[in-house]
Amino acid sequence: MSVDRHGQVMTDTGAAAVRHYEKALEDLLFFREEVSGQVGAVLEASPRSAMGHVFRAYLGLLGTEEKDAAAAAAAFTAFRQGVDPGGLSVRERLHTEAASCWLAGDLHRAGRLLGDLVVAHPKDILALAVGHQIDFFTGNAVLLRDRIGGALAAWDRDDPHYGLLQGMYAFGLEEAGHYGLAEQVGLEAVERNARDVWGIHAVVHAFEMQGRHEDGIGYLDARTEAWSAGNYLNVHNWWHYALYLLETGRTDKVLAVYDAALHHDGSAGAAMELLDAAALLWRLYLAGADTGGRWPVLAEAWARRGDGPHYAFNDVHAVMAYVGAARIGDAQRLIREREKWLRDAGAGPSNVAMTAEIGLPVCRALVAYGQRRYAEVVDLLLALRYRFQEFGGSHAQRDALQKTLVEAALHAGRYDLGRALLSERISLRSRCPYNQRAWARLTARQPGSG
Repeated sequence: MSVDRHGQVMTDTGAAAVRHYEKALEDLLFFREEVSGQVGAVLEASPRSAMGHVFRAYLGLLGTEEKDAAAAAAAFTAFRQGVDPGGLSVRERLHTEAASCWLAGDLHRAGRLLGDLVVAHPKDILALAVGHQIDFFTGNAVLLRDRIGGALAAWDRDDPHYGLLQGMYAFGLEEAGHYGLAEQVGLEAVERNARDVWGIHAVVHAFEMQGRHEDGIGYLDARTEAWSAGNYLNVHNWWHYALYLLETGRTDKVLAVYDAALHHDGSAGAAMELLDAAALLWRLYLAGADTGGRWPVLAEAWARRGDGPHYAFNDVHAVMAYVGAARIGDAQRLIREREKWLRDAGAGPSNVAMTAEIGLPVCRALVAYGQRRYAEVVDLLLALRYRFQEFGGSHAQRDALQKTLVEAALHAGRYDLGRALLSERISLRSRCPYNQRAWARLTARQPGSG
């Protein structure tokens, strides 16, 4: 039995395996691609390491990849069959149960178990980091903020990991609406660790939500080398960069970023990367921009994946790609498959409610938008506009749906609703060019709106 750098028990884990575990934590926190190799090295050095198996299970889940999750579930089931829970520490048992719950599809219970764990063990940074991602996947802004905030007081500010916690906390602050404080904490986090790509990402979100797009471009340009390659988050941060360009009217540069970073012949086809690509092209689709032949290529990449009902947030972005490529039949087929799955799925997996209550209505709205049935889009999205967070993602990501509602209202001639929606947006982000452009279109169609 060994202990990690914070004195936490590591059952059946030798000294060499602990060193690999600590390196794997560093790689996870910096989103480095080497993390899976280091976790593999933990288990090579100590095949019965409980935390090594837990870590490997989490890695199989964090990418929202159905096939990776299935492989992780099979491996973790084999591990659990061969281990006596009574021989594990309380912390390890809670990790084991949390991983098992998530592998079974219950993200919410997994998040609660990790929350219980960090009350007793606030320096368990794996529990904090994984719980933080679960809060993101379930769209829980309050927990994104408070899970990390509740542990910070237990940490020494001189601890090498403290700045990385600040990066997580900054993102939680931003999602909970504390934009100024999020920016302040995020900037300090990046000052401590220049390659804290999650901290950079938090600052970028804070600028986005304040409509400070030129500031965001300048911030990313000043540290391009730190975030733009060599980490799992680089495509997503390029997506943020492209959003800034789109808001400032530089569509040609948006497409250049898309081709260079978001989707191209060398793209891995990972769900999170395809998601970002679809989310960017959808915004261009709403604006009526010419995207060349990009939609068919992206739709085919989604089709090749053959995803089942794993995460509704991904399904919505697949449907965006199908609609953008005029493959309405594929979008409708995905909807029918999810409807069939819901009839047999039971109530256990978190994705059941995510799909039934948010994912499927949004998918239907996207298809209706593609078919120019704008009144139907309004009816579907207006009922959900305050609940989109329930199927995960960030405010910036879900804003594509809010913009879809605005555009549908204008196309449907629902000018009073369009005025109210745009008034909300302008009151929050008066500097946002999209809001100003949409307001100009509204007043041109209904002169009395101004």
